[in-house]
Amino acid sequence: MFFVEIIEVPGLGNRGYLAGGADTAVVVDPPRDIDRVLAHAARRGVRISHVVETHLHNDYVTGGLELARVTGAAYLVPAGARVSFARLPVADGDTVTVDAGLTLRAVATPGHTPHHLSYVLSEDDSPVAAFTGGSLLIGTVGRPDLVEPRLTGALAREQHASARRLAEQLPDETRVLPTHGFGSFCSASSAGAETDSSTIGQEKRVNDALLRDVDTFVRELLAELGDIPAYYAHMGPLNAAGPAPVDLTPPATADAEEIAGRLAAGEWVVDLRHRVAFAEGHVAGSFNIEGEGQLATYLAWLIPWGKPVTLLAESAEQLAAAQRELVRVGIDRPAAAATGDPDGWVREGESLATYPRATFADLAAKPSDPGTVVLDVRRNAERATGYLEGSTHIPIHELPRRVHEVPPGTVWVHCAGGMRAATAASLLDAAGREVVAIDDPFDAAEATGLRLVTP
Repeated sequence: MFFVEIIEVPGLGNRGYLAGGADTAVVVDPPRDIDRVLAHAARRGVRISHVVETHLHNDYVTGGLELARVTGAAYLVPAGARVSFARLPVADGDTVTVDAGLTLRAVATPGHTPHHLSYVLSEDDSPVAAFTGGSLLIGTVGRPDLVEPRLTGALAREQHASARRLAEQLPDETRVLPTHGFGSFCSASSAGAETDSSTIGQEKRVNDALLRDVDTFVRELLAELGDIPAYYAHMGPLNAAGPAPVDLTPPATADAEEIAGRLAAGEWVVDLRHRVAFAEGHVAGSFNIEGEGQLATYLAWLIPWGKPVTLLAESAEQLAAAQRELVRVGIDRPAAAATGDPDGWVREGESLATYPRATFADLAAKPSDPGTVVLDVRRNAERATGYLEGSTHIPIHELPRRVHEVPPGTVWVHCAGGMRAATAASLLDAAGREVVAIDDPFDAAEATGLRLVTP
């Protein structure tokens, strides 16, 4: 009897998989922190015989090379992926035995990348699961625009063909097990985001790639594509070169003097605490990106690549979790860190900085004032569904280089829920602006009487 265990990477919206039988197993698209994978295998009591990649990843640093080295497993990488390390190149139709009665067959499914492969797990020659990587996702497909702009149109057409190839080859009851699509920016749309499992039969009923003709599908797919996180440009080259093993030991401890010195040097100091705690007291000049959110995505997206970062956390556990998140996107070692009471993060005689928080009702109740600026930091696609009349729009990922474009006045900043608004507020606060962080769902704005513009 086969098994499949999901290895969740929720901060990036991805999954890896451990699948096998009584004695041996294969790992598909493992995260970089391979100790989690090894723990899954140990609990199952199985040996990892194969580590496979569906494609050269654009959104995270893989743990595949190191996992194969540590376990002695064969490392299967699509033959079309250009890499700088020894591996077993795999092409369409290649098959390996995982355990007694269990085989894994590669299926060419280009579209997310030109070299993309899916892998079909069969038990006694009957397909039971398809590891679809960035090809057929739950309710959608992987985006085709991450490789090269000139290839996007052709790759979109290949996505359509690849999804249909899987649907035509596999029985309806075959489980669909993608790597992306659970909040990942590698997903072409948010379709299926509320569903965590699917089958080929279910996808035939709901997935546009299987319902639309190719021209309609491509047109609609390309119209939906949103912003690409800036750090994606660095992930493919890191994976092609062969990622180094990770070091999750605690970083050097920074005292108040060192924190001040790093800020003065123009380095980033990032406070991982909840936005409420940050607003109530933080080191002036520090930025707030909550550790219990999409820390890796937004820190890697916002920070200039390679700039040293010091982390401030409320506990050693929060710091360790953040380190684990960050190595997955190539931010390997914080320059320094501090934990505990934020009063200890400022030098003697200095005070913690603060700024107010508010709701949309507070904004609506505020007397009209030409010195009030409403800043919307949602992405373009979110803004297109409706926005506050008179608001300024700068997406959060563009704000660090566009702070100077924010009009003069007190800035009331909002997003869709509050987390990104808090990060934006911290960026503005560090730049010396008077700021109010709106910590409220955007859906609540209309009921307050604020005027919304619906394009």
